[in-house]
Amino acid sequence: MKRRLFALSTTAAAVALALTSGLASAQTKWDLPAAYPASNFHTENIIQFANDVEKATGGKLKITVHANASLFKATEIKRAVQGGQAQIGEVLLVNFENENPIYGADGIPFLATSFADSMKLYKAQKPVLDKLLGAQGMKLLYTVAWPPQGLYVKKEISSVADMRGVKWRAYSPATSTIAALIGAQPVTIQAAEVSQAFATGVVDSMMSSGSTGYDSKIYESVKYWYDTQAWLPKNAIIVNLKAFNALDPATQAAVTKAAADAEVRGWKLSAEKNEWYKTELAKKGMKILPPSAKLAADLKQMGTIMLADWEKKAGPDGQAIIKAFRSK
Repeated sequence: MKRRLFALSTTAAAVALALTSGLASAQTKWDLPAAYPASNFHTENIIQFANDVEKATGGKLKITVHANASLFKATEIKRAVQGGQAQIGEVLLVNFENENPIYGADGIPFLATSFADSMKLYKAQKPVLDKLLGAQGMKLLYTVAWPPQGLYVKKEISSVADMRGVKWRAYSPATSTIAALIGAQPVTIQAAEVSQAFATGVVDSMMSSGSTGYDSKIYESVKYWYDTQAWLPKNAIIVNLKAFNALDPATQAAVTKAAADAEVRGWKLSAEKNEWYKTELAKKGMKILPPSAKLAADLKQMGTIMLADWEKKAGPDGQAIIKAFRSK
């Protein structure tokens, strides 16, 4: 009798272990490298996206967010997702314009300078982006625009000529081109390195959003920000196609739904935070100024040159994007 009870208890334990192992193996885990601090609104939105996915799938898919370029550097994330080192990741699209000009559409100065225009450009760009990423083994889940880009400098300026020779933070092909056009010295600095670069004098100027300036505490080194509203670059959440296709249909639907919600929420949050960042920078002692008429005209002329150059490089796809953008 005792032997039988022992055998039954052993069998029960084995069944319980098998069930536990089955539940453990049923959970899929993804790593999501992100380039910006955990306190940045993009990252907060991504964390909410990951939580929504886990909740909607009953824990079947768990996404771990690695903020502030802690898993991969910003420029390495796309390759990591494409190669399967990370199943999903956040990229700044304009970083990859040298790979394909289509990625740089939203980095052309003064093409789309408001959230409404930026969304129009996104809708025109998205079909081409979907095709491009698909051919590279990836899928676009959602994008969120940064607030409009302004000009951080250590001195008052009234024209582009006043910026000749400044040490300029370049983080994308477009910002490197701007440096060449204005006669600045480009230095490649990614988001996670901005604070130290300004504090140590490696750079003393850049075009970026109020968000980056606030997160990086640029107000400790720079006192002027010209609200040029030059462009609104987009962050994109991309996923490895093999990883996505390996999910069951219900989990895929949950990811797609959470992504659509994150896109709407993120764009709304970016617009709301835009004014808040400017207010906070002013509280920290920065002077938030409109560009002079001469500076604005100089920068817009630069944008015209860059648009013509981009259309030439981007070919028929790029021309179709601009045509669709301007016809909406």
